[in-house]
Amino acid sequence: MKNVPLADVDHADRVVLPIGTDYPPGHVLDWHEHRRAQFLYGATGVMVVDTADGTWTVPPERAVLIPAATRHRVRMLGVSTRSLYVEPGAVPWWPATCMVVGVPPLLRELLLAAVEFEADYSLSGREGTIAALLLHEISERAPLPFHVGIPASADLARLCRAYLAAPDAGVTNAAWAAGTNMSERAFTRRFRTETGDSPAVWRARARLLAAVPLLRTSSVSEVGGRLGYASPAAFTAAFTRAFGLPPSRFVTAGAHRPGAGRSGGSHGARGR
Repeated sequence: MKNVPLADVDHADRVVLPIGTDYPPGHVLDWHEHRRAQFLYGATGVMVVDTADGTWTVPPERAVLIPAATRHRVRMLGVSTRSLYVEPGAVPWWPATCMVVGVPPLLRELLLAAVEFEADYSLSGREGTIAALLLHEISERAPLPFHVGIPASADLARLCRAYLAAPDAGVTNAAWAAGTNMSERAFTRRFRTETGDSPAVWRARARLLAAVPLLRTSSVSEVGGRLGYASPAAFTAAFTRAFGLPPSRFVTAGAHRPGAGRSGGSHGARGR
């Protein structure tokens, strides 16, 4: 099915409902939730998925598993999606929180085939077999680290969401503490309790996640400079440590500039 609202077919007596949807650039699916669990794959572009608990950045050729009845928002940056909506009772192994995963060639081809099905596709033969195999393949995926947690407290959550919207390397713990009328020591202790990270470590990771969508339109050098890194090499090293592959792997063809390739070589990258 293509460009079909889930509400029109959610009643179908099928464990897996595959739907492909094309979105205009910059489209936002505002806060909503589904009765079914969702496997959301971005065939192109970058997605940013927000929940009350965190933010997941989904690079091209990756997907995010969204649990059933999880309120979420999705920002689409040049994305054409292929989704599976899955009856939650059929997947007791589905994660309790969102999870970004890689999409290997077999899973990608199964998704592309499945979105051609009708809502009442045959459960026997090829179509039913593909639907069942999709769930087997998804159950084998391991999480990728494209995520930051959001504190439960409203005041800390506001700070974090504002930072994700406009990451700034100049922000300090003292500034954040002053904004919450706390001492820097008390603020840092509270932030670490709620997120598991110090504020500085959290902000550094948030800046690296912000780099993923920026690399769609800018070179490694430009993105590193914008996010406050002293050099392209420093940005590349930090990005590679965090995500296991260099930022040059996320630069689209149109974003290359003369000399950009020198800043983000592919040495040390691991295939996903």
